[in-house]
Amino acid sequence: MPFAIPTPDAAAEAAARTRLDGLVKPLGSLGRLEDLAAWLSAAHGVVPPRPLDDVRVVVFAGDHGVSGMSAYPREVTAAMVRVFLAGKSGVSVLAGLAGAKVRVLDIAVDWDGADVPAEVTAHKVRRGSGAIDVEDALAEGEARTAFEHGLAIADEEIDGGADLLIPGDMGIGNTTICAAVVASVLGLVAEEVVGTGTGIDEDGRARKVAVVEAALARAGAVKDPFAVLTALGSACLAATAGFLVQAAVRGVPVLLDGVFSGAAALVAREIAPGAEQWWLAGHRSTEPSQAYALKALGLEPILDLGLRLGEGSGAVQAVPTLRAARAVLADMGLLADLA
Repeated sequence: MPFAIPTPDAAAEAAARTRLDGLVKPLGSLGRLEDLAAWLSAAHGVVPPRPLDDVRVVVFAGDHGVSGMSAYPREVTAAMVRVFLAGKSGVSVLAGLAGAKVRVLDIAVDWDGADVPAEVTAHKVRRGSGAIDVEDALAEGEARTAFEHGLAIADEEIDGGADLLIPGDMGIGNTTICAAVVASVLGLVAEEVVGTGTGIDEDGRARKVAVVEAALARAGAVKDPFAVLTALGSACLAATAGFLVQAAVRGVPVLLDGVFSGAAALVAREIAPGAEQWWLAGHRSTEPSQAYALKALGLEPILDLGLRLGEGSGAVQAVPTLRAARAVLADMGLLADLA
């Protein structure tokens, strides 16, 4: 499925850098803010960039067959969907401060979800996923189905007026499948990419490494990105990849969150080369697989706060920084105008 990815406006970026150099400040003195301002100008094709008034976080929820690797039972995933709906999750609180909206979607939670609004389960693909050390995560065709749901979800948000998209995640066992996917795509070994996730001890991490090693050995040398998602990923990871690709197709900037969106972005870039031009890394996760994914994508995190919550919580912290970058271009005076 070929995707037409637009190229950010190089002329707008150049014009932004020219204006930045002419502002009432020493050259380059605003550091990364200047790079972000120029990036936003290229994405919007105008100097200054448009305001980032409508920021949307979409949390892709799902369970994983390897959830025994976490410090928490898999039942937490379903419970957390209700917490998101009540507006009491970490990302809900932090997004509220940034003026961002949060939407949670059940892509593959292992419950019936009969008591939640129908729109939460409208894009559900399956209940849970396979234990990747002994079986494929998804059945044949489910990765593409979930990916197509992600395309549609991005369209829904963009058609609703989104200026900036943030992919969030919720799913006990997330970091294990992300480590396996990143290792598979980049040709790394389990020991390099496996972290402590929700806070497991060294014995727990050793078990996690063994699971990822077994999953990589079982899957073998997989090249096709949908085959990677099928063997080692999940429906929510595939949906997130689709979400990222469609945002790029539509020319809408994305702030990636942590390890989950990093792994999804790596696969999304394999499906739609060039899509990464429309993504920024919101923050640096403590999980090692995110660092490998971002390096491969050529993305430098905006913030480094030692966060490992997920949900989109790190990326929303970078929204004020992006708004500050835009404000510099929009509102600072020019040296040429000084009396």
